[in-house]
Amino acid sequence: METGSTADAGTTTEAEPRWTGLPPGLLRMRRLLLVVWLGPATVAVGVLLGLFAGPAWAAFALLPLAGAVWGWAGLGRNWRSWRYAERADDLLISRGVLWREETVVPYGRMQLVEVTSGPVERYFGLAGVQLHTAAAATDATIPGLDPAEAERLRDRLTALGEARSAGL
Repeated sequence: METGSTADAGTTTEAEPRWTGLPPGLLRMRRLLLVVWLGPATVAVGVLLGLFAGPAWAAFALLPLAGAVWGWAGLGRNWRSWRYAERADDLLISRGVLWREETVVPYGRMQLVEVTSGPVERYFGLAGVQLHTAAAATDATIPGLDPAEAERLRDRLTALGEARSAGL
């Protein structure tokens, strides 16, 4: 007896896509930004409340500190949730911790593929790939890639998009 999923006769089952996660540099960048913003906020809240409202009120400085601890763990879970897979006819992008999103972008529908990198991303050696399609709702982004991988992905997606759209 066969175990596993069954398929109708004549239906071919496609192999599981090979998923690629995001590099750890994106997680390091986001965690550093979290500390840069919430670290001084914690100190400022503690000092200001301690001076103007009394020492007991300085305990409220634990709120931004708790936010930083919660954010540290949350950023790790979010980073692990991002992945993408290149298939024969489309690109899959999966993300989300509480609400899982999976975007499928057919190569033939891609109009523009951009590699973007802001100043902080450049400092950390990261770049993102942004895909534009005819429908604004299906624009997709893959953040925090190594620049060489982002350029390779852009070139590959552009070539596949031109090849697929030529057949329309």
